[in-house]
Amino acid sequence: MPHPSLRTTVIGSYPFPGWLEFACRNLDQFGEADREELIEDAVLVAIHDQLEAGLDVITDGEQTRLDFNLSFYGFLEGIELESAPPRRFGPPAHDQRGRHRVVGELRAPRGLGTVQDFERLKRLASAELATRNSQLATVLKASVPGPYTLSGRLVPNQRYQDRYALTEALLPIVRDELMQLVKVGCQEICVDEPSMSCYAHREDPKRLVDVFNRTVDPIYRRCRLSTHLCFGNFKGRAVGPRRYAPMFPAFHDLLVDEIHLEMSSREFAEQELIGEIAREKDVAVGIIDVKSYYVETVEEVANRVCDCLMLAPAERLSFAPDCGLSQTARWAAKQKLKNMVEGVRRVREKLKLSKA
Repeated sequence: MPHPSLRTTVIGSYPFPGWLEFACRNLDQFGEADREELIEDAVLVAIHDQLEAGLDVITDGEQTRLDFNLSFYGFLEGIELESAPPRRFGPPAHDQRGRHRVVGELRAPRGLGTVQDFERLKRLASAELATRNSQLATVLKASVPGPYTLSGRLVPNQRYQDRYALTEALLPIVRDELMQLVKVGCQEICVDEPSMSCYAHREDPKRLVDVFNRTVDPIYRRCRLSTHLCFGNFKGRAVGPRRYAPMFPAFHDLLVDEIHLEMSSREFAEQELIGEIAREKDVAVGIIDVKSYYVETVEEVANRVCDCLMLAPAERLSFAPDCGLSQTARWAAKQKLKNMVEGVRRVREKLKLSKA
């Protein structure tokens, strides 16, 4: 689908404001109307910060989610939610997030909540843009975790005997959610499957691609579709070997318009992959390190953009943080996004490229 050259985008998540963190720990003190107001205000904060930065593509910051995927289990029937993680003390890591027992058929009769989230984003962003008298063609993007990633927090049982059986049960649920998003007018969707990236070194990458493609097939070419290759970012920590080699060439066959690569935190290792992907698809290059509190300067961003232009044409390139920003303090996230946008703008201006 057509889009501006060298556009600026995000993966999905954005830091919670401090007051929302506090409120989430004390939800029993809030009424239903209070909680809805909390959500709306938090989404407005995320929209405001992204528009202030000048991004071409924005999200709702995933402000309604405990994490990019953990809240979705609250929409699933057939599971028993774990009340407490198995390890609660010591250095934070993925084993503190817990898993849920499957006790029946996996269903989601209410959907997964992303349609309501997108409708809220559309309403609030439209109002904010109108207030600013903005003529910018800002794109609204939704992010949805894929079935393989969602299966990772569920414990197999006699009915669903391994992770792939759980994935197959979740696949139609996610596929239906994606179809509903397109139906309500969502024009850009990122299907997040970080577990595929993290575990491609030990799984059959062709099998992972098949799972992904069957999930997105009904919406492919009906919206701008992307996926994010990630090595894990809970508390700024990876969970898999940080190498793209095990994923390719199989992942070239993913049914997406754009593949997002985590590059900055890896000092642009395997950067030749940018050019390889760009032969067939667009590439969103992570040029902001969300795992570091060093704030990249505008000049550094511009230099990185120029380096990427040595590997792929401008019309194939987008730029973003390496991953979602939920694990980054808001003060740093705001400045990193502003510098990213300004650095890209300078290169656009130098090359006389139109933003719209």
